[in-house]
Amino acid sequence: MDLSKNTPENIEFMVNEIVTKMKMVNIGAIKSDSMDSEMYEELHEIYEMVMRKDNFSPSEMQALAEELGRLRKVK
Repeated sequence: MDLSKNTPENIEFMVNEIVTKMKMVNIGAIKSDSMDSEMYEELHEIYEMVMRKDNFSPSEMQALAEELGRLRKVK
């Protein structure tokens, strides 16, 4: 999978991987179809950082959840 390309499939893949790796409970709040495609680079950076880490402190999880929330489309 070429994550350098901004596609709906890549967004969905990265969001699912982030949610799985962080063991996030409230995954409904972070849906791939609600992500702003213009924020793809930021999502990709978050994805890469999350994949490098093995564990997350509660404050890191909170910060990542907030950052993912910031990447959502403005309605």
